Amino acid sequence: MRVMLIGTLMIAVTLAIHASGSAHWLGFVGKRHAHRKSSEQTLHLTVDILSTGMVLLTLHFFEAWLWALLYTVLPSQAGLSSSGEAAYFSLVSFTTLGYGDVMLSPQWELLGPMEAMAGITVIGLTTALLFAVIQRSWKIGHAKKP
Repeated sequence: MRVMLIGTLMIAVTLAIHASGSAHWLGFVGKRHAHRKSSEQTLHLTVDILSTGMVLLTLHFFEAWLWALLYTVLPSQAGLSSSGEAAYFSLVSFTTLGYGDVMLSPQWELLGPMEAMAGITVIGLTTALLFAVIQRSWKIGHAKKP
């Protein structure tokens, strides 16, 4: 039961960080659109896609790092031998790659799939956000001028 509570809390934290970061970034990109000239649209679209991708990847790394931090503060480091191994396990779990070469101790093993659930959810949100940025930039760049 304790593992489920910790995992659920970490999923909630992961989603909150991603939702907050995404909302702030969308607001920032939206403000930049207000001052654009359509003649520069291709450059702006490229910059928007690149910068959005980098911001969202940074969020993913931060979120996975928080999971790794959890693994290092759990009793007996959750069966992981170092903070580097915790970071590796976290990224492999977060991305749902799941090599299986590094495992959590049996009492904490449920956290791995819970992290994968959080990771796949925020990666899906990232895909949706990238699509929204592309769509918004495209509409602005191709809007008919009066």
